[in-house]
Amino acid sequence: MEQFLANLLEVVKTINSYTADYVLIVLLIGTGIFFTIKTRFVQIRCFGEGMRNVFGKFSLKGGDHGGSMSSFQALASAVAAQVGTGNIVGACGAILTGGPGAIFWMWIIAFFGMATNYAEAVLAQKTREEDADGNVAGGPVYYIKKAFNNGFGKFLAGFFAVAIVLALGFMGCMVQSNSISESMQTALNIPGWVVGLVVAAVSAVVFIGGVKRLAAVNEKLVPIMALLYLVGGIVILICRIQYVPETIGMIFKYAFMPQAIIGGGIGSALKTALSQGAKRGLFSNEAGMGSTPHAHALAKVEKPHDQGVVAMIGVFIDTFVVLTMTALIVISTLYAGNGPLMEGAAEGISKSNMVQLAFSNVFATFMGNDLGAKVGAIFVAICLLFFAFSTILSWNLFGKINFQYLFGKKAVIVYSVIAIVFIFLGSLLSNDLVWELTDMFNYLMVIPNAIALLALNKLVKDEAIEGERLNKLSKKNK
Repeated sequence: MEQFLANLLEVVKTINSYTADYVLIVLLIGTGIFFTIKTRFVQIRCFGEGMRNVFGKFSLKGGDHGGSMSSFQALASAVAAQVGTGNIVGACGAILTGGPGAIFWMWIIAFFGMATNYAEAVLAQKTREEDADGNVAGGPVYYIKKAFNNGFGKFLAGFFAVAIVLALGFMGCMVQSNSISESMQTALNIPGWVVGLVVAAVSAVVFIGGVKRLAAVNEKLVPIMALLYLVGGIVILICRIQYVPETIGMIFKYAFMPQAIIGGGIGSALKTALSQGAKRGLFSNEAGMGSTPHAHALAKVEKPHDQGVVAMIGVFIDTFVVLTMTALIVISTLYAGNGPLMEGAAEGISKSNMVQLAFSNVFATFMGNDLGAKVGAIFVAICLLFFAFSTILSWNLFGKINFQYLFGKKAVIVYSVIAIVFIFLGSLLSNDLVWELTDMFNYLMVIPNAIALLALNKLVKDEAIEGERLNKLSKKNK
């Protein structure tokens, strides 16, 4: 059995390497560039509008919207999915493997991904469905079927639904709970199974409450967790302020000269930096993956364009704010100023503990080695708890919508029970195969989603034009 699992791991790794190095780069960047041009750089022209829609209507008490959500609640649920372990562990993995320059390519992916996410949210709004009880459902399976109203469309929609249930609903939540239990065990020496029981129990309470409870939790949890992490990051950067210019310079320098830090020839090094930026960028901001449209479909807005510009802000917050903070923390402490990773002292340093080491190293300067290490580990563990738990809640919702699409409303209870079991098991296991399988299904989700987006590009373009026209008309009438 062990040999079988080892062989399976190698097969999945091979599939993932080809998918990330070629398919993802072409699809993610290609689709993002296409919609950027098609919408005339909507991520730039409508950025201010998106910010006003988000922060002008910001509230920690969005109210009850029946089977749907307010625009901010939908954004909070989308950001809860986006801002997870990918912003800490994923970003560190990209830096460790592809060098600091991988962050530059994550920025590029995110910039064009803002246009892709706009398209996803617009189409999710335009194709969403409402049942007799007023419950709203929407997402890629609905706009895939609109794009291809035949057997091919049903196949693509079914393929996507199966992939997202496995990737996010089951294995993805398993990975998130594993991250929580490992960080808590490291920081506070709490047994993994205890953490798993608590996370599974609290998750079950939210799952039972449905969309209303999820919206209420996320609209409060997401702003608090983001603020906590950013404040902690600012403290680190103030302490390492003399290395911040060097840190920013390294991101740009090693984006085009990655071989100088990760070794190998310029071609293979650049491919590594690019592929790390693509696949970790996908895992972080999820633009083009087809996950966040499920949340944006639930928003009660006047027109799809309004939620489209809000969706763009989710990608901006995830990558250009939260993930960039992680990058600056790690690079300024472990690379800049002849840090340990610049001197080749990588022993004991992994993507899972890089942020904890960065915080611990800085805190140790003021508190002493032992206390500083403890405080740093605890702070990161708390942040990771918030990040990963919020992701579990939103990913479970996305998986549930697709499980219901596949098997009907009565099967939802079966899905919830299986998901809770996976959450608990994730706290006990640390399996590279689970991570690789999650990545594989994440990548596979992109293919049918991107095909449908491109097929429906005229709808997106028309909505961008009409949405802006109506907004200008509304301003003129005021």
